[in-house]
Amino acid sequence: MNAQQDLAERSAAVMLEGDRASAALGMKLEFVAPGRSRVSMPVREDMTNGHQLCHGGLISALADTAFAVACNSYGEVAVAAGFDVTFLESARLGDHLEAWAVERARRGRSGLYDVSVVRLSDESVIAEFRGRSRSLGRPIAGL
Repeated sequence: MNAQQDLAERSAAVMLEGDRASAALGMKLEFVAPGRSRVSMPVREDMTNGHQLCHGGLISALADTAFAVACNSYGEVAVAAGFDVTFLESARLGDHLEAWAVERARRGRSGLYDVSVVRLSDESVIAEFRGRSRSLGRPIAGL
């Protein structure tokens, strides 16, 4: 394993260890590499809204976690400066979703990341998310 991959894996482990929100939603890290990640989440009954669809805020949370893992994969604390999400299809109880994050640009302290949220059973894209990150210029504690 190269040093960059090792740093990405350690950064994700440290960050997710303290992430109670993602853990409570049943999110699981599937893959991390510098500037990239994949995070999965099952749609449970307590995640559905009044239309029996997965709440959009929880789909956004899944994408946001994948975004966070990707933009923190360099060992420096990075936070969201903002994001936009477009919902393309509904997710339902029992669906298993995966968010695929890819770095598009990283210049100075700013980064731009795209995340596709996919239903694994048929690989339908549920949502597209674009996140903007800002590095705080300090290492992730515990690395």
